[in-house]
Amino acid sequence: MVDLNGRVAVVTGGETGIGLAIARTLAMSGAQTVIGGIIEDKGNEAAETIRTAGCEAVFVKTDVSIEEQVESLVRAAVDRYGKLDIMVNNAGVYDGFADCLETSPALWDRVIEINLRGVYLGTRAALKRMVPQRSGRIINTSSVGGLRGSADGCSYTASKWGVIGLTKQVACTHSQYGITVNAICPGVIQTSLRETSAINLGDVAPDMNRGVGDSPDAFKVVVPAKRRGSPQEVAEVAAFLASDAASYVSGQAIAIDGAWTAF
Repeated sequence: MVDLNGRVAVVTGGETGIGLAIARTLAMSGAQTVIGGIIEDKGNEAAETIRTAGCEAVFVKTDVSIEEQVESLVRAAVDRYGKLDIMVNNAGVYDGFADCLETSPALWDRVIEINLRGVYLGTRAALKRMVPQRSGRIINTSSVGGLRGSADGCSYTASKWGVIGLTKQVACTHSQYGITVNAICPGVIQTSLRETSAINLGDVAPDMNRGVGDSPDAFKVVVPAKRRGSPQEVAEVAAFLASDAASYVSGQAIAIDGAWTAF
């Protein structure tokens, strides 16, 4: 486990799945952690579980597509703990493999608002605090869908490619300030993303069950590891990127995918 004692972290989408694993791992590594998310009961439960383990965490309800709420989230971290060292822009929704013709403009807009605009807003809010202190770690959650055009649906794929582009551009312009900016790209991970996406997308949500019932092991054809990854395996990479050990790693899109992108 890395040493993050004295660090302050914000994790969006930290109430479930990969985000929860990242928030828990950062907190267990010593970081004072603020979880931002839209599912309030899950967020409060996540923070309480972390505190019960003897670590520091609070939850702030946040819709990452709304600038004022993202600013309020980051401000809450700074007001409570005095600074911001680590920003994990993890909040995201899935589009159920909907192709271009199946993707309504409303679905497109909402996925882009959360998955890409949310990362931009979180990055911008973090930079406002990190540039003056000349240090910081920004970690953005993309996907294998941001590296492969055939992995996911239309809006999800576009959003995750956008996250990698944003990550690389900000790394080029802000690494000079002692800030690293990287993207993690999970592959097939065991989470409840389909269920939480249906909740967050509401009326514009497509069928989230495509590819589940008929061939639950179809991913094994393209994943050499022949298994799903765990949220914790993704969280460990994020924790490394948040640490001093990764001080010269910036502008990278790191696949955590059981060799899928090597196949």
